[in-house]
Amino acid sequence: MYNLLNDLSIIEVSSFVASPTAGLYCAQMGAEVIRVDHTAGGLDYNRYMLTSQGRSLSWENLNRAKKSVALDLQSGEGRELCVELAAKTGQCITNLPERSFLAHAAMAARRADMISLRIMGWHDGRQAMDFTVNAAAGYPLMCGPEDWDPATAPPVNQVLPAWDFITGAYSAFAMLAALHHRGRTGEGSEVRVPLGNVAIGTLANSGTMAEMLYRGADRERLGNAIWGAFGRDFRSRDGSRFMVAALTPKQWNGLVKAFGVDAGIAALEAELGVRFADGDTPRFQHRAALFALFQQAADGFDYADLAARLAAEGCTFERYRTAHEAANDAELVAGNPLFGPSPANPSGFAYPATRSFANLPGREAGDPAPAPYLGQHSEEVLAERLGLSSGAIGKLVDAGTVALSDKNR
Repeated sequence: MYNLLNDLSIIEVSSFVASPTAGLYCAQMGAEVIRVDHTAGGLDYNRYMLTSQGRSLSWENLNRAKKSVALDLQSGEGRELCVELAAKTGQCITNLPERSFLAHAAMAARRADMISLRIMGWHDGRQAMDFTVNAAAGYPLMCGPEDWDPATAPPVNQVLPAWDFITGAYSAFAMLAALHHRGRTGEGSEVRVPLGNVAIGTLANSGTMAEMLYRGADRERLGNAIWGAFGRDFRSRDGSRFMVAALTPKQWNGLVKAFGVDAGIAALEAELGVRFADGDTPRFQHRAALFALFQQAADGFDYADLAARLAAEGCTFERYRTAHEAANDAELVAGNPLFGPSPANPSGFAYPATRSFANLPGREAGDPAPAPYLGQHSEEVLAERLGLSSGAIGKLVDAGTVALSDKNR
């Protein structure tokens, strides 16, 4: 964990993926992120899958390096404490509805320069989740084998909740932008980041929306081929599946040499009247013939031999792994400085944990920090942030308004 943001504290009141991700990225850069949950845990506290001790591995990993305060957020006093914590801190990340006790107006009434970042569903207030905005944006109907009938083919959902993670990353950026603005002007900000806007906006930013409007129709399904360039999955003689991509002249020339298809390429060019070295367009337009040629060549190599040839030519390629294989891959994990030693996780399960995705040469990244136990920092934060005495906190605990660590639950 880098310490670039070690003078920044953020209150986070959130659940599931996008909002906790925003706080996680800030924490990994050194910010003090204080997560406030209901005393029984937030909506995501017991999210699948659970260890035998009943700890959520999802919650544990999305809340690394954070502090935890547990309040009775169904009570007026607990909600009042939460709003006061946010206002005293000055910045808050949440995915609670605007029409909730944690509305921006409620926080700004106590602090004029308050910054709130709220992750929403759709811009008009409708609820949304990653998998529903993905359906709306059209991507699942682009996926699948190219020979499926467009009129009857089913959608193919992606497994990764990509919009959640992209929204979390964008929200961390938006929070820092608002902080920069306040530092220059003294003005607070209410920032809203709708998940749906991230999805449909990415459709536009990628050029896909303009493409659909220009062509006046939908893009055809391509299976595992790369749209607009040369790339697809192939299978070696010994049954290994791997992906290759060639977007630059160097990548293309390397693939041709590694696969040993120079003569076949020359013959295709003569037959079709094109030069594949001219760029993406001829390679994409004649992809079927090229794919057949490259697969025929792959049939003559075991993967290890072909991978060595591809590496020697500086090609862009990778073998398909299962997620379990990836988690146990020495090159991806054990030998990757992204991962540090396992901290003392609340689950009691030891496994590789990530540092910040960014690598800052010359700066010490530090080791990954554990997620907190629910309520682990309730007493510390209430004393430091709100100035409550141990006696006052004890009364709140006795009343059920505040909960302490659930380590020994």
